[in-house]
Amino acid sequence: MSKDKELEKLTQQLQEQIMEQARKVYTDEVIDRWLHPRNMGRLEQPEGYAKVTGSCGDTMEMFLKFQDEQITECTFLTDGCGATLACGSVATETAKNKTFTEALASISADVILKKLGGLPPENIHCAQLASETLRRALADYLYQKKSSWKKQFRKI
Repeated sequence: MSKDKELEKLTQQLQEQIMEQARKVYTDEVIDRWLHPRNMGRLEQPEGYAKVTGSCGDTMEMFLKFQDEQITECTFLTDGCGATLACGSVATETAKNKTFTEALASISADVILKKLGGLPPENIHCAQLASETLRRALADYLYQKKSSWKKQFRKI
């Protein structure tokens, strides 16, 4: 067997072992959102923005756009683990197409955890990070709305 084939086989075995271990700890929903996060990316000229670093050192950014007082786009970026990716995905999906008030009322770490089917205790802070980042992005939207002249000087 060639070295390339051996390396490919070893890589596949390692990936299978990682997924086997992940399935023992995380729900199918968490794994799906870890591998296929929704709403991931940067929005240009967001109307609401926040960047928060959590207790574990993971950082999350959220970007919001509104139309007629309704969130039309909500995206995120993170340098965090799979659980953080899953939580950011749920938080942005939960906020999308809601008004400011509906989004603020509908987001919490508990809501994120419920939609994911739970997380191990050592990953609960990931849901807290996602909900806090969304709340701060919503607060930034209010601030920018009241001080719209400041948008032209804003750097993200």
